[in-house]
Amino acid sequence: MPDYKHFPLPDVGEGLVEAEILTWHVQVGSKVKVNDIFVEIETSKAAVELPAPYEGVVTELLAQPGETVAVGTPIIVFDIDPDGPEKSSSDNGTGGTKIGEESADGRIQSLVGYGPKTGAAKRRARKGSTPTPAPVAEAPAPAPVVREPEPVAAPAGGYVPMAKPPVRKLAKDLGVDLRSLAVEGQVITRDDVQRAATPVAPVVSSGSVERERRVPVRGVRKATAKAMVDSAFTAPHVTEFMTVDVTPMMELRAKLKNHPQFRDVRLTPLTFAAKAVLLAMKRTPDINALWAGDEIIYKSYVHLGIAAATPRGLVVPKIHDADQLSLRELAEALEALTAKARDGKTTPAEMANGTFTITNIGVFGVDTGTPIINPGESAILALGTIRDMPWVVDGQIVPRKICQLSLSFDHRVIDGQQGSEFLADVGTLLADPSLAITY
Repeated sequence: MPDYKHFPLPDVGEGLVEAEILTWHVQVGSKVKVNDIFVEIETSKAAVELPAPYEGVVTELLAQPGETVAVGTPIIVFDIDPDGPEKSSSDNGTGGTKIGEESADGRIQSLVGYGPKTGAAKRRARKGSTPTPAPVAEAPAPAPVVREPEPVAAPAGGYVPMAKPPVRKLAKDLGVDLRSLAVEGQVITRDDVQRAATPVAPVVSSGSVERERRVPVRGVRKATAKAMVDSAFTAPHVTEFMTVDVTPMMELRAKLKNHPQFRDVRLTPLTFAAKAVLLAMKRTPDINALWAGDEIIYKSYVHLGIAAATPRGLVVPKIHDADQLSLRELAEALEALTAKARDGKTTPAEMANGTFTITNIGVFGVDTGTPIINPGESAILALGTIRDMPWVVDGQIVPRKICQLSLSFDHRVIDGQQGSEFLADVGTLLADPSLAITY
């Protein structure tokens, strides 16, 4: 007998409630082995590839690409014993019915499930039309167990639109009439519906212009929006600013590039800012604490978050135990982290349990801003762009490398004095890296 296993969408993150199906890497009839990647999903944090938990044959795909599925909902069915001893050519678990033969109820046994009955198929009569019996099947056809497209009312041409339930729901949501897309013998897909729903841009004097474009909020964007709103309205934010002459830091960076220990790593201003944050945090540990209602949690480790802009939206992967890393190790971790984020391969586990975040807005040419604290943390530092500007040195105006820092912190945990001291320490270390030896 068939041994079917339904695989439910797992919680691949902490507290995940739903995920979107991005891409199926298998189809009905595909043979898979344990740990073969069979689907890619997008959670509220990242794109995740799921490995097959069984070895067998795919018999059913229960969700379509683009469909959002709740955790615990079955998304695929495997037959883990497709060649079992009881499924011989003489008895395929059907009480003696051979493959291709008609059973007592008029159905034809195929390799997977049943094929159509040989008798005329009955279909609900359509209003204003005379029911026409379906033609008699000339030969049995294998019928994989898939979610069958369902017909809707026939269009004027007499064709019945065929579309799977998620596609019909999408068409309803977008206001697309499936009858206008019906082609005899073809199943309407999500792409067909989305193309039909795309508005035709009005022609104006300057050419074709799309006046509006609507994109559903989901995945990373949806999660980021919720987290930022929750943070902004639950934690009392205070933001302080500091302008720093980082010329010595940039000179040290240029010097280290030629040092044998650093020739093969990418030293960026963000690397030095991260190291300065980690050193300054030792003198002001409250920056790394967390408000927990009736208590404050002081953490002796630093999981440093780095805000990264990706094609899927803002993500904040973490460098776990960053306070234990040397400058070179920190540079390597930052390079690997940002590359993985850009490729959309950051896992939910790599974005969990942060204690402090740096957002490098300087890469966009922005001087400063008022960053919003990430939920579960108490402070965030924004690193602005580094510009050549006039600066007073020993009473003389000279060109220097200038950068602005801004620190937002939770005033329930961090007092103004502590926030100011921490920001001043970070700025001092960037202005004179040699002082790090005193920390």
